[in-house]
Amino acid sequence: MLLGLVGPLAAVGIVPSLQTHLAARPKLSLGGTKMLGNLFSSAFQKREINYEALAGLPASFGREAAEYALKGEVPVKSKDGWEVATFAGGCFWGTELHFQRVPGVIATCVGYTQGNVEKPTYNEVCSGSTGHTEGIQVIFDPKECKYTTLCETLLKTVDATLLNQVGNDRGTQYRHGIYPHTDEQMEMAKQAIAEEQKKYRRPIVTEVKMAQVFWPAEEYHQQYLEKGGRFGSPQSTEKGCTDNVRCYG
Repeated sequence: MLLGLVGPLAAVGIVPSLQTHLAARPKLSLGGTKMLGNLFSSAFQKREINYEALAGLPASFGREAAEYALKGEVPVKSKDGWEVATFAGGCFWGTELHFQRVPGVIATCVGYTQGNVEKPTYNEVCSGSTGHTEGIQVIFDPKECKYTTLCETLLKTVDATLLNQVGNDRGTQYRHGIYPHTDEQMEMAKQAIAEEQKKYRRPIVTEVKMAQVFWPAEEYHQQYLEKGGRFGSPQSTEKGCTDNVRCYG
């Protein structure tokens, strides 16, 4: 009803006509339109990981792992000649700390593996759309630490019969797995799974597949629990430490 009065009232000059009102509205200049468009596009633009900003050895294997990823390589040995291994055990913060404590492990980094997208980010992986699982990559001295020991370390931290789940974390991005870099590692991984199966009635669903390109995660996530985690309380990475791992800090 109110709208029906606008026309007559405008005709007698009581309210401005709709045409006058529209004509009085400010118009965006071409430059302003482009600026607005750029603002929206930047808001939705993917924020890529700055791999050059990742810490390097001896603190982290992240920077070197990034070099291999950017070349599309799955390394067998590090530049220093250490063997390389990849695992997934749910949220990578806790998994990394477990492996940092293993004697013979030289360095670690967290990241995303077994997926189908290059340079994945944390948010993308969490969406479950990239096919990746949160994982860790380690370099180790085989004279001090056998690959079998690393497999056993992983299996102690998960219920190997739960599909796409570790603790309260659920989704394909939290699936657990052992991802060998060589045929020799593959044989040892299969043996470790066979031994672990003896502890369960249900079948083990831990993935055992050859490693694909491992993309390091953002620096924020690297050695997260060692740095203090969410609550600013650093957890020990001392070799052989048996303190309980507080997965979220």
